[in-house]
Order: sequence, then structure tokens, then C-alpha cells
Amino acid sequence: MIVKQIWTANAGRNFNYLLACPETGEALAIDPLDHEKCLAAAKAAGYAVTQILNTHEHRDHTGGNDAMVRKTGAIVLAHAGAGARIPGVSRGLAAGDVVKVGRTVELEVLDTPGHTMTHVCLLAHTGEPALFCGDTLFNAGAGNCHNGGHPDRLYRTFAGELARLPDATRVYPGHDYIENNLRFTLNREPDNARARELLDRVKGQDIANAFVSTLGLEREINTFFRLASPGVIAKLREAFPDLPERPDERTVFLRLRELRNSW
Repeated sequence: MIVKQIWTANAGRNFNYLLACPETGEALAIDPLDHEKCLAAAKAAGYAVTQILNTHEHRDHTGGNDAMVRKTGAIVLAHAGAGARIPGVSRGLAAGDVVKVGRTVELEVLDTPGHTMTHVCLLAHTGEPALFCGDTLFNAGAGNCHNGGHPDRLYRTFAGELARLPDATRVYPGHDYIENNLRFTLNREPDNARARELLDRVKGQDIANAFVSTLGLEREINTFFRLASPGVIAKLREAFPDLPERPDERTVFLRLRELRNSW
């Protein structure tokens, strides 16, 4: 599988993706908001975009669909429950479905509600597994739940779907928020040396050559995975004095998400 991460350079700091089969040149476009950059990248590489996948229904992920369909004839894939919110969906997806690209690429659909209730991620089962996670998981952060989502469902996605994936899984999010997210991690866990080291590394990075994380690294530097950390819990108690002596992970996650909403 060939992965092209496309930096849109827009105000929302979106990433778009092309996943291509090296044998056939067929490609899947994930959340191709900047259709012009996606089409230019496909043309330069000799790819034929035959499918579009939207991780969820927000306009900053679906806004390029119409132009991509007109120019390529690609079909649109999205969560089976999102059809009313995403015009022109040809295939509704459910957990465990497989999306095939050309002869060599197979992607497992994960049902990952939380940011919205009709959100999917794609898991590539390759020698180096990869997760295309839209606005569910960011580098060092988690999606918000402001526009049609629910924090408890996001917790269950983290604790269920994401927790079972191997450390080697590469993480391809829908936006670049890594620098600000690392600052939140350090606000919540000031002694997290790995997060501080990474923040020094990515400050002012050339986003065209963006850092690609793994789930193993996320478990070290992403507060939303560090729910049992004594340091995280102690710091959280400063903001929430009523926190139980031994809070469960769901409670820690929900309180962290609450703090992040206004941070």
C-alpha cells in the first residue's frame, strides 16, 4: 500500500490522504477536502482515484466530494448511518466491512463513534499496520464532541477499538494539532519527558513532511491514553477536587475531555 499524506495548508490544518495499490495504480481518497491538491498528487503519481471515503459527515471532510466525483467518477463510501448527511453515498459501511483498493490493499472498517455518532476509521492490515482515524484520534489528542458527538461514546471508542490495536500501528489523523496537543499533555502531566522531547522536535516543523506517530508512542504522550497515570490523576484533582481517590478510567477521560474543551 502506498500512502500519500496531503497537507491542505488551510485554516483547519486538514490532512487528506491517497491510498494506492502499487500494482494497479487505483487509489482511495480519504476526506479529500482539497480536491485540487488530491487530484494533482494522483496525476503526478499516475493514480486513478476510484473511491472516496469520508470518515464522518463534517463539511471540512466532505467538501471536496462533488468535485472529485465529477472529475474522476469515483464512488463515495461512508458510515451506513451518515447517508442522509453526506450526499451521494454509494456504499454504507459497518464495523468489520472491508474496503479493497486495487489488487493489494484491504482496509478494515472500524465503527468509532464519539466525535460524531457516524464516524469510521480504516485499519490497514499490512506488514506495518496503519490507522486512518479522521477526527477520532489526533497526534497527542482526541477529537472534540461539539457537533453531533458524545464524550462517553468517544471514551468507549478509545477503550474498546483503539486499545486493542498494536503499538506498531501508524497513526494518520484528519488534522495537524500535534504542537498544541503536546502542550495540553504537558499542562496535565508536566513531568512527561517523552512529550516534552517530542514538542521540542516538532515545534515549527515543515508540515509538508509531517511527523507520523504510532499507537505505541501515543500511549506515552497522549493524555487520553494515560488515564491511570498517577501524575495525570493528581493534576486533574486540582481542577476537580471532588474526583474520587481512585477514579475509574472513564471518569478521568471525561474530565480531561471537559478541560480540553476550553483549554
